[in-house]
Amino acid sequence: MAGKKERYEKISDDILKNIGGKENAISAIHCATRLRITVKDKRKINLKQIEEVDLAKGAFINGNQLQIIFGAGLVDAITAVFTEHTGIPGNTDKEGDAHSQAGLKQNAFQRFLKSLTDVFIEIMPGILAAGILTGLTSILGQKGLFGPRSVVEMVPSLAGINRIINIGASGIFAMLPLLVVYSATKRYGGRAVLGLAMGTVMMSASLPDAFAVGSGAAKAEIVHIFGLPVQLIGFQGGIIVALLMGYAVAKLDQFFTKKLPGVIQFVLAPMLTILVSSLLLFIIIGPVGQLLASGITNSLVWMANTLGIFGYMIFAGIQQIIVITGLHNMFGAVEAQLLSSTGHDFLNPLMSVALAGQGGAVIGYMILKWKHAKTRELCISAFTSVLFGISEPAIFGVNLKYKFPLLAGCIGGALAGGYVYLTRLTALSFGTTALPGIAIAEPANNGYLNYIIANLIGIAGGIIFTLLLGAFHRETVTEKGPVVSDKSLTESIAPVERRDDVLSPVASGKSIALSDVNDKVFSSGSLGKGAAIVPNKGEVVAPADGQILTVFVTGHAIGFRTDSGAELLIHIGIDTVKLKGKFFDVRVNQGQKVNRGDLLVNFDLEELKKLGYDTTISVVVTNSNDFHEIDRIENETVIDRNSKFLAITA
Repeated sequence: MAGKKERYEKISDDILKNIGGKENAISAIHCATRLRITVKDKRKINLKQIEEVDLAKGAFINGNQLQIIFGAGLVDAITAVFTEHTGIPGNTDKEGDAHSQAGLKQNAFQRFLKSLTDVFIEIMPGILAAGILTGLTSILGQKGLFGPRSVVEMVPSLAGINRIINIGASGIFAMLPLLVVYSATKRYGGRAVLGLAMGTVMMSASLPDAFAVGSGAAKAEIVHIFGLPVQLIGFQGGIIVALLMGYAVAKLDQFFTKKLPGVIQFVLAPMLTILVSSLLLFIIIGPVGQLLASGITNSLVWMANTLGIFGYMIFAGIQQIIVITGLHNMFGAVEAQLLSSTGHDFLNPLMSVALAGQGGAVIGYMILKWKHAKTRELCISAFTSVLFGISEPAIFGVNLKYKFPLLAGCIGGALAGGYVYLTRLTALSFGTTALPGIAIAEPANNGYLNYIIANLIGIAGGIIFTLLLGAFHRETVTEKGPVVSDKSLTESIAPVERRDDVLSPVASGKSIALSDVNDKVFSSGSLGKGAAIVPNKGEVVAPADGQILTVFVTGHAIGFRTDSGAELLIHIGIDTVKLKGKFFDVRVNQGQKVNRGDLLVNFDLEELKKLGYDTTISVVVTNSNDFHEIDRIENETVIDRNSKFLAITA
């Protein structure tokens, strides 16, 4: 244990050194696979060195948050040591404020999705235990797996053990809403014990069982509150209701704790929280939550029944794309509701084969680049992570980076999704995929065998289509391995032809070397080669004929691709992102075609100067490795649109 702690402390020191020190860190938390460090200034992060940290399987930056992939289980231990060793605070009630202060740009929907992930991570061990126990009791009690008789029939002494296993599994799932409301209350800043108390109200034995009422075996109790008839039933299977109640309990607890004087707060705050929460449960949140839950379940069942094999293939094909966007964070709540409503989760096998497709793509890419030792090492590590249900190293380390393997992996996943549909493969729980996912596969109808075959189809499809697409893909190969520019998937298959070109200035002013820019992100050349301009007018124009790749919402930066294939980041000023778009007027849209000299952005140069901002405009060729030479045309005098700025040689 001491040896592990020393190793984790060394990892912590290496991370701290490459994020700009403790003073640049705000908080450190973890999800299922990643250590997430929110920083004040993300420009101080040395991502290349972070990726080389011991045990790290990859790293990337999202907003002002550094995410380091360590993998399930390991990340818990490393995060615990990291927060203790460095003194950087972990997950606290003020974390949302810290993120805001750091400038992490997340909209309300993104924050909502992240909170869902946090809720289910807290209770995931219990859910996994229930799923695996359910699978085990199915194996012991099912006939046909090992012969005409079940294991319990062949070994009667196991009957008692099997019964206890069954109670353990069914008990957890039966009380899942209670676990959810507990975790949600804790996540949203309330006292977790009040969440548990509210859970007992939802699952009260004095209420008619929700499933019995739904089947007609029991009738709901009707009471009148201020003349309004209110239906009283239990909330068995009410995962969405539990989530909403957890939020309500937390906010009510915070409100009453804050408003009541200390003398009576201890007694009245919990009582009022439960009283008001109970009224909300039966009058508003319960009925609304049940409608939402019914809509989610019915929509998924409709997809499975109506779209059939095509619905399964589409979901398996795009699921890992959804992971990249972060929208997959909602799946925990959806799967939990699906399990509670139907007893099965058909999404889990689809997620597993989608993951397998990306793993196959990694193997295919490794075959294509077998001679490059670094690439080979990266691919082997990424595929190993895939086998244990962790896709980040494969997606962010290989497939998304090189583009066409991502597309190939999606095709492989879609093919395997078709097999999942044909074999009616489902799961008894959720939260784990790939090799560990075998434990929660539904054993009926050769479920274990079909689970293995489905994942092998995903892997094989990813390999084959990566090799096929790779035959049409062109890369620049360096001594360190392949370098691919940030093109769309389609253009990765049919790349832009590289030609010599001379770029015009993006603004009038004084041309300076990129190394002279007062920002290490640009001056170090880590983003690519280029040059800069100290402007004398608040206009940015197109340096060549081309297309707008990206328009930053703050207006201070533009992504641009010339017709000759050079991909540029045009960045106006230093730290101007803090202005949140004020004084910037963008005149183009993403995807728009423009000609040399067309106006891209107007900005108030004088106001920026008054506020003390450095107004230097940096122009970086982000795919510099695709070209032989990129040289600034020396000119220290005032330049204008008719001047020559950068010479690019293919």
